[in-house]
Amino acid sequence: MAKTYETGMHNQIMSGTKIVGNVETNGDFRIEGEIEGNILSKGKVVVGANGKVKGEVKCANAEISGVLEGKVLVSELLSLKATSKLFGDIETAKLTIEPGAIFTGKCQMGGMTKDASAGPMK
Repeated sequence: MAKTYETGMHNQIMSGTKIVGNVETNGDFRIEGEIEGNILSKGKVVVGANGKVKGEVKCANAEISGVLEGKVLVSELLSLKATSKLFGDIETAKLTIEPGAIFTGKCQMGGMTKDASAGPMK
């Protein structure tokens, strides 16, 4: 029997924890540890200052303060904080970048034809 999840849920990976594999959630997701794999969230993904992600991230909103290596698809707002280091391509409706943030890759903004937080990973 399938479980029903609410989008108000909050999931957290703490510092010192490393996960290898894909993560799918209907709720918000905060990473202070490390993830090697793809993340699919219908909520907000936060990569904290000590967080590291290597893989594709698809979500509704994202806030990056740590390190992210991979493609990022955000259907609403992506925020790159001053301590962030993003190495990969971005597709988002809206983007904010604080002074000090590092971004290496291509960016496509606005007019997204698909919902980045829906659908399976490639």
